[in-house]
Amino acid sequence: MDKKPVFIAGPCVIESAELLDRVAARLVEINRVLGTEIIFKASFDKANRTSLSSYRGVGLEKGLQMLSDIRSKWGLRLLTDIHESSQAASVGEVVDVIQIPAFLCRQTDLLLAAARTGRIVNVKKAQFLSGEDMRYPYEKAVAAGAGEVWLTERGNMYGYNNLVVDFRNIPDMRKIASTVIMDCTHSVQRPGAAGGKTGGNREFVPAMAQAAKAFGANGYFFEVHPDPDHALSDGPNMLYLDDLENVIKSLL
Repeated sequence: MDKKPVFIAGPCVIESAELLDRVAARLVEINRVLGTEIIFKASFDKANRTSLSSYRGVGLEKGLQMLSDIRSKWGLRLLTDIHESSQAASVGEVVDVIQIPAFLCRQTDLLLAAARTGRIVNVKKAQFLSGEDMRYPYEKAVAAGAGEVWLTERGNMYGYNNLVVDFRNIPDMRKIASTVIMDCTHSVQRPGAAGGKTGGNREFVPAMAQAAKAFGANGYFFEVHPDPDHALSDGPNMLYLDDLENVIKSLL
């Protein structure tokens, strides 16, 4: 029998302590009502923003302290992403899951540094790779001692400024890793399609989750925000925080 599905949720980027608290409180309530264990996600730095003028985050030191505060106050497990090998050790002291961004999933030194922390490593599939190609990032992380390695589907490039999800990638990756996650919000992005920002279509998020479930996904990633239209990163593809409970309920 398959284990309980993994759920990951939180704002794209750390904007303020108040935002983190508001989202964390809601996740704790959903966990209580539905019997889930949602992992809290937020980025301390978005190093791959479209424009130089785009908001990146609060930085490594401050961000890790804010994430640590969330764990202490709310008891949630934590996930955040790294962009440089030098960040891995300090991030591994704070979070339960270290995430490798899709564009960086072939960066050997980054994968090895994340894995050597002994934490779970979640590797997002690059927009230019197939599910079968993810065997090699997976093997790098396993060989370097990761506690566990998850793989995440987030769509493939479809011409310019668009993504398409080939759901066959999910069963292909299930042959490699025991946990395969659907990134239900980044997969509805329109990269760089909003005048120096990334656009998106959040109305398709629930359907992305259901389709992924049909293809065998056993984890789901949702970026959420109380007011995504005014979020500082990835607003157009983020789910409204108040909609998260019903989406998760539909997947259980």
